[in-house]
Amino acid sequence: MGLVLEEMSSGWSEAADRVRPSLVHVLSHGRGAGAGTIWHALGLIVTNAHVAGAGRLTVRCLGGAEYPATVLARDHRLDLAALAIEAEDLPAIELGASRQLRSGQLVLAMGHPWGIAYAATLGSVIEVGESLAALPKAEGEWIAVSLHLRPGHSGGALIDVHGRLVGINTLMAGPDVGMAIPVEVAKRFMQQALARRSASRTRLAA
Repeated sequence: MGLVLEEMSSGWSEAADRVRPSLVHVLSHGRGAGAGTIWHALGLIVTNAHVAGAGRLTVRCLGGAEYPATVLARDHRLDLAALAIEAEDLPAIELGASRQLRSGQLVLAMGHPWGIAYAATLGSVIEVGESLAALPKAEGEWIAVSLHLRPGHSGGALIDVHGRLVGINTLMAGPDVGMAIPVEVAKRFMQQALARRSASRTRLAA
C-alpha cells in the first residue's frame, strides 16, 4: 500500500509540474486578482469574468515576464473571460474531457490561493453536469469537487492526473466544496473569442 501511495503522489506531483508553466497570474491595477490558464501559444489566456474586472490588466507568467492584457471576450453568465497578450510560443495547456469525469475521481486545482503562487490542491469529483445538488440555483454545466478553493484559485486550471485541463476553477459552494466550469464549456467560449481575434486582425491588416 505504501508503494502504491508513493507512486500516486509522484504522479500528481509530476502533473502539477507539467501544468505550472501554463498557469499565470492575472493582475488588476498591479494587484493580484486571480489566476489564468494559457489556452493558446499565441497569447490567448482563459480566466474567470470576475477575475478580469474593469481597468488595466497585466498577465504575469511563471518566469516573471509581464504583459499588458486585453479582454477579448467576457461572459458574466458563464463567468469566463478571454485575455490576449502580445507573446508567442507560450506553453499552452493540454485539453482534457470533463464529461469523462466520474464521481470519486481525483483532480488537482492549480492557482495562487491566498497569494501562494502556483499551488496545487488535490481533491475528488463530487458530481458533473447541470443542476447540481452542490449548487442548486446555478444554471449551466458545472463540476463540483471535494476540495477547498480559496481566493486566488479563480481562473486557474482543474486538471486530471495526466496534466490535462478538465475545468476552470471558479467559486466556493461550501467549506470543502468547490465549483469549476467544464472544459467543454470553455472550449466553445474560447473558440468564439479566437475567431473574434482573427477577424479583428484581418480588419487591421486590410
